[in-house]
Amino acid sequence: MPTRTISVSEDAYELLKKLRLKDETFTDTIKRLAKRRKLTDCAGAWSDIPKEEMEEYWASIREHKEKALESLEHHNEDC
Repeated sequence: MPTRTISVSEDAYELLKKLRLKDETFTDTIKRLAKRRKLTDCAGAWSDIPKEEMEEYWASIREHKEKALESLEHHNEDC
């Protein structure tokens, strides 16, 4: 397969390097990241997570959301 040499900035290279999986070439990484996926490709992605763990996850999100809203309300009162 023919190859091409491309130039990327140092920060782009470091980012790509962090995203590269073990035993994956940079070509493989670029191809994986460049794929366009459909939302349906993600269906069932969390199906192996126990129900109790998901309930804890959603409860944590609700708690953080409530704290964020309270913080915004206090901030608006101070303005």
